[in-house]
Amino acid sequence: MSRHITDRRTPSEGGRLKKFTEVERVSGDDRHPATRALHERAGTRDDAVRMREYLRIERGETA
Repeated sequence: MSRHITDRRTPSEGGRLKKFTEVERVSGDDRHPATRALHERAGTRDDAVRMREYLRIERGETA
């Protein structure tokens, strides 16, 4: 049994990605300093810090 014609999507040509990269290229360094800092910070955290936070939550401590 084949799919209904409305269940078939045409492949995307990456239109959203093109717009995002264009905005990034055009904006250059005109971003707010806080936005720039968030964008440039490290993607991963130290495992010890993560474990400490998990244990804090497990004990029921709030920030």
